[in-house]
Amino acid sequence: MITLTKEDGPADLDGVTHLSIGVSWDPTAGSSGGVLGKLRRKTGTDLDLIAVAMQGGDPVRLAGLDSLDPMGNGSLLHSGDNQTGHGDGDDETVTVEFARLPSAITSVVFVAAAYKKGSSFQKARNISFKVYDATGGSTQQVADIWPSLLSQDNGCAVAKAVRVNGSWKLEVINETGKVKQGDEHALMRFAVSK
Repeated sequence: MITLTKEDGPADLDGVTHLSIGVSWDPTAGSSGGVLGKLRRKTGTDLDLIAVAMQGGDPVRLAGLDSLDPMGNGSLLHSGDNQTGHGDGDDETVTVEFARLPSAITSVVFVAAAYKKGSSFQKARNISFKVYDATGGSTQQVADIWPSLLSQDNGCAVAKAVRVNGSWKLEVINETGKVKQGDEHALMRFAVSK
């Protein structure tokens, strides 16, 4: 297993028919101890993993938030919304089945965001993104992507799967930015800019 970085350049996905990206995080109480700290850890924080399917420079479908199968054919599936970060393993996952994506889809951008008002990256700890090869029905982790924890931003463009001459490549973006909370169009504009 490797840690992917932007500097690595695009990775060929030859032989990968199903790709999954997962995000996990631990809730934190910040500097609060005592009862207030316990309460904050118990309620957790809500980060969201979103996949934006692109047709050229235009976002055409969004997997995440309340849209679990935006293509309607299982080619782009979201695992569902985890609103606390509690539990082991990935808190949210998006799986892409490349062969079933419509041919008009040229890329899929994976974004993590503190989308809902009151949520923030600063209320989460140990944020990590995992890349899985889910080809053949079994899921094997092949890489990690670790974002910087120093950002004051609430959005992170994690990676982008890009169609190149009929095959797919995965490139790490790992860029943060501000996304207006609760604004789906702002989220899509953020994905388009990456």
